[in-house]
Amino acid sequence: MDQSEKKKLAARAAIDQIESGIKLGVGSGSTVNYFIDLLPEVKNKIDNVVSSSEATSERLKKNGFEISELSEVGDLDLYIDGADEVNQNLQLIKGGGGALTREKILAAASYKFVCIIDDSKLVDTLGKFPLPVEVIPMARSYVSRQFIKIGGKPILREGFITDNGNQIIDIQSLMITNPEIMEDRLSRIPGVVTVGIFAYRGADIILSSGKTGLKIINK
Repeated sequence: MDQSEKKKLAARAAIDQIESGIKLGVGSGSTVNYFIDLLPEVKNKIDNVVSSSEATSERLKKNGFEISELSEVGDLDLYIDGADEVNQNLQLIKGGGGALTREKILAAASYKFVCIIDDSKLVDTLGKFPLPVEVIPMARSYVSRQFIKIGGKPILREGFITDNGNQIIDIQSLMITNPEIMEDRLSRIPGVVTVGIFAYRGADIILSSGKTGLKIINK
């Protein structure tokens, strides 16, 4: 089973999470794109769809969905998204696609967060994947220096601007042994909009696809 087949398997499993009358949040990324392309099968069950990014909104619209604002619909019943890394406590690193701020908002506003991945994303300790951090542009150098002080190697994501008009710094060489403490500490740095650690609000369910099929991991 190649990577695309694994992603399709996880996306198909996420469709089974859709219940009638649902207010749905949709994340971003390659696995989520497969999920979006399957969503028309259950369109009659979905009352509202809220999107995490402009790219996701465009794909949803092409599949016949109208996009609602979170401020209009209130809390969500279900949020479907991928991840760059997942540990055994269902805590995540997200933001490889640059939509981490809106993704974190939708995750926090959702009753249930289902994360769809292939099994290569499962890790013992978060941090091998560079940690994305969204920053206000004027604070980029200051924020980078704070990460250097704790042993990180900050790399500006060249030529990339978030949907919020900010920049992304990818932090290499961080081993995140206590994700909640690290998320709290890094979020306090002035100029940081969002760090890509999803520890306080991790996933409730992981749908992980591998060579032997689908594995469901509950919190």
